[in-house]
Amino acid sequence: MIDPLLNKILRLPLALAAKPLIRFGIMADQVTIFGFILGIMAVPAIMNQQFTLALILILLNRLCDGLDGAVARQTHTSDAGGFLDISLDFIFYSAIVFAFIVSHPEQNAIAGSLLMLSFTATGSCFLAFAIMASKHNIDNPHYPNKSMHYMGGLAEGFETIVVLCLFCLFPEHFVPIALVYTAACGITVGVRIVTGYRTLNGLN
Repeated sequence: MIDPLLNKILRLPLALAAKPLIRFGIMADQVTIFGFILGIMAVPAIMNQQFTLALILILLNRLCDGLDGAVARQTHTSDAGGFLDISLDFIFYSAIVFAFIVSHPEQNAIAGSLLMLSFTATGSCFLAFAIMASKHNIDNPHYPNKSMHYMGGLAEGFETIVVLCLFCLFPEHFVPIALVYTAACGITVGVRIVTGYRTLNGLN
């Protein structure tokens, strides 16, 4: 919901932070992969109740997610890099929820499964519209530097990360947090489907 504003605020600091990486010859895709590895390391940390470590790894993953784009903008942006970035992001989000389900399946399974289902729903309509937007050359003014069309909504990247961090800070409240965010994702899915359908139907 606030991703466009956040991107504007962080653009300059991330650009400055990316410069040393570029000087050392580190490429955007390498940052993406390294960040994904850090994020996935949070999964065993969560399973072993090491929530502070998991929180740090999640935040480092998000830092890398910002840095890879900053590096790409100053070197070379590519569709391959954009594909890699969004694919690993979706895997990372669900992996963290999966870790909380495994850590306490008797209490977290239903809420966690609903949240993973909502992630699938938001991701599906997001990617489906991105394909159609590319086909019809639909402008993306809020994310002009992205390699694909980004649909907005109540539940976007920033909100998802906040929720993952809340899980680590308050693991005993996983169920209510997950259910509330599942509802937010459900609203996002509804808005995206209606907006996407109307937009594409208006082109015919």
